[in-house]
Amino acid sequence: MSVPSGSGKTHLLTGLAVAACRQKRRVRFATAAALINELVEAKHQLQLGRALARWARYDLIALDEVGYVPLAEVGAEFLFQVIAERAEKTAVIVTTNLPFSEWTQVVPNPRLCKALLDRITDRAHIIETGTDSYRFRRTLEKRKGHSPEPNTSTAPPPLAAGKKETKTTE
Repeated sequence: MSVPSGSGKTHLLTGLAVAACRQKRRVRFATAAALINELVEAKHQLQLGRALARWARYDLIALDEVGYVPLAEVGAEFLFQVIAERAEKTAVIVTTNLPFSEWTQVVPNPRLCKALLDRITDRAHIIETGTDSYRFRRTLEKRKGHSPEPNTSTAPPPLAAGKKETKTTE
């Protein structure tokens, strides 16, 4: 079952990445698709080693939207390569709209999927952000004629418990 977007995963990911930057850590924020596209392009230009070395220099990689688009075999292999090279060395934060049981929809090779999840979840902090979309809730409130009170905090509105997950590994 796919969980709707808008529960604050990217907001939380951004906040954690900014906090790491404030600690003088080298951080790279990208969608999973952008990471894979960059590596595919580098491979076509015979620069894959150089591109992977750039990704390896970061103290934290923040990958957003893993699971929104199924990955081709080469994309899944590149994602695994980046994450596996960082295992037990540096941090990776991954956001997804899928429970782990449905990751085979994204990573079609079952062995690769299992190995990827093994690396991501090892020593991980798993945060479930909820299932209610704050964007959808805001739209409904506007339609009812209630304008939501201004939110002075930087956090998204409170959310109901659910199955959306944000994973962090160190």
